[in-house]
Amino acid sequence: MLPDNERHHQWVARDEEVVWHGFTQMATFAANSPLVVHRGEGRYVFDTEDRRYLDAISSLWVVTLGHCVPELNDALTRQASRIAHSTLLGNGCDATVLLAEALAEVVPVDRPRFLFASDGASAVEQALKIAYQSWRNRGVTGRTLFAALEGAYHGDTFGALSVGDSGFYSEAFAPLKFPVVRGRNYSDLARVVSENADRLAGVIVEPLVQAAAGMACHESSGLLEVAAACRAASVPLIVDEVATGFGRTGSLFACNEAGVRPDIACLGKAMTGGYLPMSATAVTSSLADTFLGPDLSAQTLYHGHSFSGNALCAAVALRHLDLLSEWNVLANVKERSVQLAEGLDRIARGRPVVSEVRSKGLFAAVELDTAAVGDPLLARKVCSRAVEHGVVLRSIGPAVTTVPMLTSTYDEIDRIVWTIAECIDEVGRG
Repeated sequence: MLPDNERHHQWVARDEEVVWHGFTQMATFAANSPLVVHRGEGRYVFDTEDRRYLDAISSLWVVTLGHCVPELNDALTRQASRIAHSTLLGNGCDATVLLAEALAEVVPVDRPRFLFASDGASAVEQALKIAYQSWRNRGVTGRTLFAALEGAYHGDTFGALSVGDSGFYSEAFAPLKFPVVRGRNYSDLARVVSENADRLAGVIVEPLVQAAAGMACHESSGLLEVAAACRAASVPLIVDEVATGFGRTGSLFACNEAGVRPDIACLGKAMTGGYLPMSATAVTSSLADTFLGPDLSAQTLYHGHSFSGNALCAAVALRHLDLLSEWNVLANVKERSVQLAEGLDRIARGRPVVSEVRSKGLFAAVELDTAAVGDPLLARKVCSRAVEHGVVLRSIGPAVTTVPMLTSTYDEIDRIVWTIAECIDEVGRG
């Protein structure tokens, strides 16, 4: 547990009195070694007592280059001195145009148009609406079905929740979700697409890594199968790059590794390097053109958010995109990915409690055999113990997960691996 410090406990008490944390049982919040973070520097966060912790989950997969990056700070303050926000509903903003132009050069979508939002679920929601309405705009009826993977997670709005698979987090809302057909894996999904070709509005997949499913990994060849099935059926392919985008797999976008160019790509999480909430839905020009028509006509996409394309977010996102290239970050990701995978494989040897290790790029999970030891909270306890060692991990069911930052060093990856191994052993000893 954290050191017994009265000031820290006061912050935790104040927190649980007024803050409702997502995906968190507030009745046990204080008992699970929560940090109350005060500041960040590089790959580390510091709590209210200035204790330092290695952020080995990139603050839930969003931070790429580190906390408090001078170059991103400068981009933020420069834009703040001009304007923080102006609406994109019917007007433009030069900061947003510059970002869209830069993204258009690198996103794996042909001649893309970008509809901006603030989070991944909203980007997915936009994608689903666009795919469905594009058929309606072309006068095609009966295209009301979506296809997705088993174990999928695409966010928590109702559309995103619907294309996500069933789970304890969504059971309460099952009566409000729309029906979706699913494939067990990419190859099976390709079959599902072919069998339902005349009913599908679109197909949505997480490319290569289903992160929220405990880092379930897939081969590039399977994604190619899905893309081919979508082309044959003339059904829009939506890729959810919210988690995988901006370098985490070793390529700027996971689709690049498979050579797949989808009709729609959902971007988010790491878009601003973890600085500000921003997401985008990138749509091929051919699909976007189906929405062109008379002013105020039914062909218009009547969807938008107050802070869509926020200028502060756009300025930071643009500088972040530049830095990924300038610092040759992807080369480091590839080196550290090999190191992480090899290190976690060593953890599995001689530890019967480890049932499987999965990794792709800097996404990784160590799955524990919780049934064998009769403790469904085993992974949670390992992550709580890691806090004592100054490392922040996160459990997903029986899996201990780590998603290091793209700029992580050799020593930091080594520390993450050592901490996971040590904490598994410590919890096992009781």
